[in-house]
Amino acid sequence: MLILNFNPFPNLATQRFILRAPALYDDEAFLILRSDPLVNQFLNRPPTTTVAAARQFIEKIQANIAANQSLYWVITTKESDVPIGTICYWNIVPELDRAEIGYELQSAFFGKGIMQEVLPVVIQFGFEQLHLQKITAFPAVDNERSVKLLERYHFIKDDPLREELEKEEDLSAQLCYSLSKPL
Repeated sequence: MLILNFNPFPNLATQRFILRAPALYDDEAFLILRSDPLVNQFLNRPPTTTVAAARQFIEKIQANIAANQSLYWVITTKESDVPIGTICYWNIVPELDRAEIGYELQSAFFGKGIMQEVLPVVIQFGFEQLHLQKITAFPAVDNERSVKLLERYHFIKDDPLREELEKEEDLSAQLCYSLSKPL
């Protein structure tokens, strides 16, 4: 069973990017990200419409991190501390050593190889530091970019997990992928 402790927060880095904890001063960047129709087209959420709502979301995320319920990084370039996207572990199931990965980028940064650089670092952290045995992902059925990204990093369709989870929630608009810890 996982023992989670996100204090101190685990900042990560790649060649071009810093992954850090969300801060309240990120509220305008979160508004841009979470109000963008191109970002939201594959996500089942209403768009964020105010800076106050973005700040409220950041406060919720900070509380979840403090309670060791999720791990949520903002992605910034090494040249600028302004978030261009996020990546997270959430829906963590400690007794099954499993967590769901989620990610999003501002549409201005689509197609620039950012997630191809960031995702492997977060996967490695999940297996080596969090001791996850399985990482799940639920891309929208028609989100071809996300599916290709997951498959590039050896995620496979997980029909047994999908069947198990469909007993509790409607996954008709989503695919179910998973990646098991290498032996």
